[in-house]
This record gives sequence, C-alpha cells and structure tokens, in this order.
Amino acid sequence: MTRLAQTAGLTEVQQEILSTVRDFVDKEIIPVATRLEHRDEYPAEIVEGLKELGLFGLMIPEEYGGLGESLLTYALCVEEIARGWMSVSGIINTHFIVAYMLKQHGTQEQKDTFLPRMALGEVRGAFSMSEPALGSDVSAISSKGVRDGEEYVLNGQKMWLTNGGTSSLVAVLCRSDEGHPEGTAPHKSMTTFLVEKEPGFGEVRPGLTIPGKIDKMGYKGVDTTELIMDGLRVPANRVLGGATGRGFYQMMDGVEVGRVNVAARGCGVAQRAFELGVSYAQQRQTFGKPIAQHQAIQFKLAEMATKVEAAHAMMVNAARKKDSGERNDLEAGMAKYLASEYCKEVVEDAFRIHGGYGFSKEYEIERLYREAPMLLIGEGTAEIQKMIIGRRLLEEYRFQG
Repeated sequence: MTRLAQTAGLTEVQQEILSTVRDFVDKEIIPVATRLEHRDEYPAEIVEGLKELGLFGLMIPEEYGGLGESLLTYALCVEEIARGWMSVSGIINTHFIVAYMLKQHGTQEQKDTFLPRMALGEVRGAFSMSEPALGSDVSAISSKGVRDGEEYVLNGQKMWLTNGGTSSLVAVLCRSDEGHPEGTAPHKSMTTFLVEKEPGFGEVRPGLTIPGKIDKMGYKGVDTTELIMDGLRVPANRVLGGATGRGFYQMMDGVEVGRVNVAARGCGVAQRAFELGVSYAQQRQTFGKPIAQHQAIQFKLAEMATKVEAAHAMMVNAARKKDSGERNDLEAGMAKYLASEYCKEVVEDAFRIHGGYGFSKEYEIERLYREAPMLLIGEGTAEIQKMIIGRRLLEEYRFQG
C-alpha cells in the first residue's frame, strides 16, 4: 500500500476486500487497460473476474446473495478500480445504482426478482435520465409513459446510457401524468420504469432500440448509447416501488450515491496519475540528474499529492455520511466537485512531467488525459454541483434577521 489516500477505521473485512481488489487491479487491469482502451474493446475477461470477486453484489444485502457492504467499502473499491481503468468502474457503477434503487424503493416482488441475479452479475443494470435536448435539466424530460390496462406504453428518446448495450435491466425515468392533474410540479409527475431487455444493439425487444455505441474521446471500452422507445410496453408491476409520481426522488437518491462514486473515480484516476508522475520523474534525467531533484518538479509533486489526499478525505466523508443514514447531498456534491477538478489538475501535471512522451499513446498518461474530462460532467456538471452546494449552504446558514 502507498502512503497517500489511506482510510482510517476500516474493519478487517474491509481491508481484506480492498487488498483483494487492489491485487486484481494490479495484475488483471493495469497490464491490459491501455491496449483495450485504444481498441475501444469491452473488457469481458475483467468483468468475469469482477463477477467472481462478488463485486456486482457488493452492496446488495446478504439475504439476496450479496455481500451487504457499506457505501464506503464500495467507494473505496471503485477508487481502486478507477486507478486501473476508469471505464471498468463505470460498468459496475450503473449496475450498482439500479441495485441500490431497487433495495431502497422497490416492491418486495421486484427485490426478489432482480437482486439475487444482480448480485451474481447475471442481470446487469443501467439507468437512464438524460435526453438529447435537456442535459442537466431533468425537469424537462419529455419521454412519456401512458397507462393502457395492465401495462404502460413508453415513448421517447434517451441519451448517455452507460452499459446501454450490455445491460439487461434499465431503470428509465419518464413523465407519467396518471393521477397527476395539469399544473402538477414536473418532478412530481415522473416515474421510474424497470425495463427488461436482451443485451446487444438494434431492436432488443419490441418497441425498444439501442442504436449502437457513441464514439467518445475517452471513457472507452464501456458502451455509452442512446435508447429509443417507440410503443414499448412495460407491465404495471414494473413501476419501481409500485406507484407512479415517485421517479424523480428515486433517481435523485441513486444519483446522490452515484456522485460519491464519481468522486471515488476521480480519486482513483488522480492516484494513478500521481504514481506515473512520481515514477517517471525519478527515471527521466535532465542537466545531469533526475528531474525529481529539480525544485520545480518537486513543487508539482507536492501539489499533486496534496490534491490526491484532500479529494480522498472528502470522498470518504461523503460516503460515511450516507452510510450513517444522514442526508449527504452537500457532502456528495462537494466531494464530486473537488475530486473531479483535482483529478483533471493532477492528470495534467503528470502529463507535463512526462513532457513530449505524455503526448504519445505508448504512455499510460495519454489515456488518463482523455479520461479525466468525463468526470467534470458525469452525474452533474461542476456548475450543477455548485448550485446544489450553494442552495444547501443557504439552508444551513439561513439569516436570522
């Protein structure tokens, strides 16, 4: 273990899980990540390894075949996995958010049906809020679910669906006006539908099409897709929680956890960038000595290490707050904002330390340089985080005049 980003107060079980994951990352992910990433190839063997480790069921309760671990344990595992290759952490994150939403909000039948198979990785989850025209404005969702007897008919187009092709269960947020009179606030007329489908691309079930992978600058390997619903029929018992109008709150609960995850990813990528930078600085020589002995480079390393440490501390705090049952939207927003910004800065400093070689695809830092920007926009942009943080601070520090 390295000196940076240590977490005090972990149980022996947590330490054992993290040690196992770190070992897996060092042996099975880091050696192949850059090659797979350059090919934009899905890491099938890595995913099978994660299944065997039980990571798809890490936070699913033991009664459903999972490990029943805390959000902190999960976030620390994500940090380790992102240190190896951020795309792999995306594969388990979306799955985990759907499992978390089922655990917190699902009916007993929904939990019994999906959670045991999700714990084994047999059913893989994805969730879908965003649409082509709305970005961060979730209240502007236009996809609709209309009741028709014992089914709902879903129509609309969704965007930025991580695991869109490889997943077999998608939690989809749609507008549903049933029982909600005109003039109802937009967030009170949304419903989460649990859509089962076959993995793959094209028409994966009647009325549901996954057109293909979106070609991205980074975050490769994992499939990011659109989702098109055209007369898609979903049984009424696949409304998450069994009642319409609760979808916005259910999704926001999932995203709150997702923001801790994105913070953890930022921590992991920043850690790897620091490792690469500090290693290269001791090997590369200029003016007769390793560049690590030049004060300018030592200053960079000092700043990078401090940012890694600070981001990790905030991420751990946000996870522990959620685990304690307290509201953590302020802490999660702060952690996500800080970790993603610091990640970008640490990666860029490591890139600068590498000089011209940082621009070469032969060096791992080139991949990290393309991956870091996704964290600035995933699970809400920095600007959205600052809005959330600002509003919560005004609630906490209301002027008593």
